[in-house]
Amino acid sequence: MIAQDMYQLGASRSCIRELFEYGLRQAAVVGKENVYDFSLGNPSIPAPEEVRQAFESLIARKDSLSVHGYTPASGNGEARAAVAADLNARFQAGIRPENLFLTCGAAPALISVIRALAVEGAEIMAIAPFFPEYRPFVENNGAKFVVVPADTDTFQIPVAEVEKRLTAHTQAIIVNSPNNPSGAIYSRENLLALGEVLKRKGGEFGHPIYIIADEPYRELVYDGAEVPFIPNLYPNTIVCYSWSKSLSLPGERIGYVCVPDQAADSADLYAAVAGAARALGHVCAPSMQQMVVGLCAAVRPDLAAYDENRRTLYDALTEYGYRCVRPQGAFYLFVQAPGGDAQAFSDKAKEKNLLIVPGGDFGCPDYFRASTCVSHDMILRSLPIFKELIQEYKL
Repeated sequence: MIAQDMYQLGASRSCIRELFEYGLRQAAVVGKENVYDFSLGNPSIPAPEEVRQAFESLIARKDSLSVHGYTPASGNGEARAAVAADLNARFQAGIRPENLFLTCGAAPALISVIRALAVEGAEIMAIAPFFPEYRPFVENNGAKFVVVPADTDTFQIPVAEVEKRLTAHTQAIIVNSPNNPSGAIYSRENLLALGEVLKRKGGEFGHPIYIIADEPYRELVYDGAEVPFIPNLYPNTIVCYSWSKSLSLPGERIGYVCVPDQAADSADLYAAVAGAARALGHVCAPSMQQMVVGLCAAVRPDLAAYDENRRTLYDALTEYGYRCVRPQGAFYLFVQAPGGDAQAFSDKAKEKNLLIVPGGDFGCPDYFRASTCVSHDMILRSLPIFKELIQEYKL
């Protein structure tokens, strides 16, 4: 017999992956240059030179057993110390190496935290628009998934809507800033207002309500925008991070959970995260990747290409009449679909080999996502199709 819930999860296709795979098939038919694929959030700039040097240095100067052998379950001590030092240098955060648990990317980090908080009847919130995988992460690890509707005027956190949905069962709220898919960065004032509500309601309920800060896009910021370090604003924050986007290492699967000392029950919470990682088989992230990110903890990406793509696509689409909040971070545009039905608009675009992701799974069915981590040339070649599509809706 087969577990039907897992069968359904595996048999149902991610619309993002489905579009990406369609694009590969279609490219073989009409030519790659005639497919305009904005579906996948796959970094399009090379990893920084320091990453290559770190890999080569480790292979050249360390013996094979130390490079490829097991590390402690929580991660390589030198790597954790380097990451803690970088966080403290940037945010004066008071992070110790012992607060960090290295993981195989942000997904296992999030799942381990969710599992650690999934007491009986637990509810975990997410704010639309949200990364679609939050839903299976929560629902398949013992908690109820609660959606807060989007403020589509600003894509900031609608704090009043959060408060309406808080219950005695609320364990945490996932905060993703810079946001996938909107590119919004939650302001310091917005986060402080959220923290005040969570503190007050947690006092009423008799237990802390945590923020799970999902931060894979922390370094992808434009126009000098500030990304507040949330533990400095709200003590009961757990940080989940990945180097997939910042160092262009999505296939290397390396990230961390950070449980700061000031978080309520921090020692027990860290132990529960470690226990969840153990139960899920996520201990001992790839050892060489741990060493690489330790050596590159202070390295930042060159965002010039992403910024040029963001500006080009945003300026063109808004000139054509599309409605879109200007993204401050990440590498996406989240655009209101002409006609108000993003699935229908995506299907229409697909007929022209323009692949954009409808926003239903992100919690905003009238918006679509376009990734800007693509070649600039493809963006330029796609613009006549975007213009043609919106003109069809204006007829």
